[in-house]
Amino acid sequence: MADQRLETPVIIIGAGPAGTGTSFFLSKAGIAHIVIEKALFPRDKVCGDACSGKTALVIKRANPEWLEEILDKDKEFLPSWGIKFVAPNGRDLDIPFTAKRTKETKAPGFTVSRLKFDNFLFEKMRASAYCSVYQEAEVLNIEIKEDGMVCVRMRQNQQEYEIISRIIVGADGDKSAVRKKFINADTSPKTYAVGLRAYYEGVSDMHSDNFIELHFLPEMLPGYFWIFPLPDGKANVGVGILSEVIRKKKINLREMMLNAIKTNPAISKRFANAHLIDKIQGWGLPLATEKQALSGDHFILTGDAACLIDPFSGEGIGNALYSGMLAADAIQKSIAQKDYSKEFFKQTYDDVVYKRLGDEFRISTAMQRLCKYPWLFNYVVNKAYKSPSLKNTISCMFTDMDMRDQLRKPSFYFKILFNK
Repeated sequence: MADQRLETPVIIIGAGPAGTGTSFFLSKAGIAHIVIEKALFPRDKVCGDACSGKTALVIKRANPEWLEEILDKDKEFLPSWGIKFVAPNGRDLDIPFTAKRTKETKAPGFTVSRLKFDNFLFEKMRASAYCSVYQEAEVLNIEIKEDGMVCVRMRQNQQEYEIISRIIVGADGDKSAVRKKFINADTSPKTYAVGLRAYYEGVSDMHSDNFIELHFLPEMLPGYFWIFPLPDGKANVGVGILSEVIRKKKINLREMMLNAIKTNPAISKRFANAHLIDKIQGWGLPLATEKQALSGDHFILTGDAACLIDPFSGEGIGNALYSGMLAADAIQKSIAQKDYSKEFFKQTYDDVVYKRLGDEFRISTAMQRLCKYPWLFNYVVNKAYKSPSLKNTISCMFTDMDMRDQLRKPSFYFKILFNK
């Protein structure tokens, strides 16, 4: 028997970007909810630490003042103006995020440690009167009763709670207990990648506009090595490769990463005076390479629990926040119509997520597959390096989804190969 029984319209498991994103918009709609979080904030989260324009968009919609606060703290939230691609042959290509830039233009993206960023979101979330947060809480059991009510048994500080609701949101990451309970299976390993992250100080030759860097080293394809600048002269350095590739080639990812830092001609000289300031850590990346169920009767999955990481860039933060925003909208409609069914959530959540993000996922999956052909990757980068018009075209593809769609069409590469 639980020590205490609570009732709430919505339960959210997890207080990362997916959970806080859901909470922000439930609070805006005046819907009370309980957030259950296993950690104590501030807490770290292994990640690349890069936040795209999608992250900024959701934060602005939640509260424009929060985004202004971030943009004003450019020593803590480092503005990033673009991305550097380094082809397998070593040729690099700078792609700015913004084609037209003035003194008033704000950077579309930024980098910040998840320790700091997630705590920023957490503090904004729990300031709401509609949100009740339980930290250092262990979920003991999740079930749906015969009357349709969701029941979560939780332990915090040796006290047990029984929390009753109509809706539960799984925002609890790639090992989601909500996903495991209701979909009854973990994500297929084929949709996973594995990432390693390390923090360094003293990495040289960083871009003056804080471009994030993706190095497509031959031995890592179709994965890549990254260097993301952070405040205070630090850098987030890591690698990401598909799990099936790691198993097939029997790759030791840590050794591969350190070997690139030590021996790669273009990379090693930049680490000559750099030093590791934290241990190398790994995590799973549930990629959005396949369309799958994101909800069901009385439940919704968001962020990594819904397998929404971009298959090419590895972006997860923006998609987690964005899915939380869409989840809150679906929940608001569900409560208004008193419909918590699988069919209702599919229409109001799953279909909306894939309508908004589906094209992006399909294009990114195609771009990931392109990396299996290093000669073609090299050729495109070489041509873009010499052709300002092609470089501008590729740059526009990062802000225009219709143009980015060209990247998965054979005709695009045919024109480049034959100068048409």
